[in-house]
Amino acid sequence: MQIDKFKHQHGDIKRRIAELRDLARAGADTHAEAIAQGIVAMSALIKLHLAVEDQVLYPALQADRQSDLARLARHYQSDMVPIAAAYDAFARRWNTSQRVREDAQGFRDDANLVLRKLHERMLREDREFYPQIEAQELAGAL
Repeated sequence: MQIDKFKHQHGDIKRRIAELRDLARAGADTHAEAIAQGIVAMSALIKLHLAVEDQVLYPALQADRQSDLARLARHYQSDMVPIAAAYDAFARRWNTSQRVREDAQGFRDDANLVLRKLHERMLREDREFYPQIEAQELAGAL
């Protein structure tokens, strides 16, 4: 299973998180429009990424229900559910400049919590999950 597209999307999402962090540090109220637009754009990418994971990646990895990789895929899929729900709530709350402007500190607090969890999750996938998928592919099992 080719996972290059997933890795590329992770890079893009991490870049967008960094951009939001920089805008928030420069003044969430001042950069509220760019922040809201960034959240909307990032949300589209995250939704696409999660949909392809759920419809293609996880089912392919779980085809051999007894393998270690299938168990790992089930773990990663279930672990993502609360993270995705938290991100969805975050994105719905902060997708307009008015909301960001009206509660800049609330946005920063929420972003620090939710975006950190999302970022940490992607780092775990990049360090632990994706290398195992690639190793399995090299071994000819996928």
